[in-house]
Amino acid sequence: MGFPEERDNGTGGSAPYGMGRAPQEAGGEPEKTGRASRRSRKNRADPADAVAGGPATGGPTAGGPTAGGPEKPPQSRMGWSPYDEGARSRAPLWFAIGGVAVLGLLGGGLALMWNADGPDTAPTAATRPTSVPLPSAPPGEYGFAAERATDPDPITVKEIFGSKKKFSVSGRAYEMTVTNKAKKCNDGALGDALEKALKSGKCNQLVRASFRDKDGKVIGTVGVANLTSSKSASKVAKAGDTDNYVKPLAGKDSVTKLLGSGSGGARISTHGHYAIMVWFQNKDGTKPDSKGSKRITQAIKDITSATVFKALDNRSVTGSPL
Repeated sequence: MGFPEERDNGTGGSAPYGMGRAPQEAGGEPEKTGRASRRSRKNRADPADAVAGGPATGGPTAGGPTAGGPEKPPQSRMGWSPYDEGARSRAPLWFAIGGVAVLGLLGGGLALMWNADGPDTAPTAATRPTSVPLPSAPPGEYGFAAERATDPDPITVKEIFGSKKKFSVSGRAYEMTVTNKAKKCNDGALGDALEKALKSGKCNQLVRASFRDKDGKVIGTVGVANLTSSKSASKVAKAGDTDNYVKPLAGKDSVTKLLGSGSGGARISTHGHYAIMVWFQNKDGTKPDSKGSKRITQAIKDITSATVFKALDNRSVTGSPL
């Protein structure tokens, strides 16, 4: 603001900002260099001394100041100098003050704009959607699934056995060939004792599905009955024996269509108010030897863990269908 970019004192030399030599008047004496080129602030502060004939830096010259009049301070030809006086030397100061005021107003306006828009803020904990916690399962091994009263939703074939027809467990492959939902529980059971226990336990659903292993050597049927309570399911399990078991569900394929013919093995277990009934056999209906019995036992474990117990374990924890 007012400082010249070039610092030329008119003689080819250089001088500090605003301290170039004043041009000489015609016929005047050359102005002395150094401190004599600048009057002390004391002398400049009281021009009355010059009027009264007081101290002065030089007398009048031709074409110079009028005799008896106050001497004008030397002026730099290079623009504003902090040592210049009069209205000219005050103007940069007013410009500087005005610039500061403008900057202040500009900064205040930016602050108002920022506050008006407001910075983006993350939603508070109060506005965030929260999930509803799951209800606490009733005490006991089977939780909600212990009683039909705490697990009232009906079971379905898809929930209990899944939608995949082919699946594997630890590299052992199986296929589901046919499913069924009995209109009456006794339609899916064999044996008087079993039928009586199902009726006493108020069985209202019995779903079945038949499976085979990849090689077609092992085939079997799995059934799940829905009773009123764990106690009722236990009575159904106790009724199971060689004469009381789930009715084998024959498929339409060339392998599982042989279900129910020949010798097989039956078992009934429980999971809360559900009774899980199985019948498995060799494809050819022969009585399994020790190796064949292990293969059948492994197939029952793999199939029920991948289907039935997966669904019922979920009901135990949530009280809802899978």
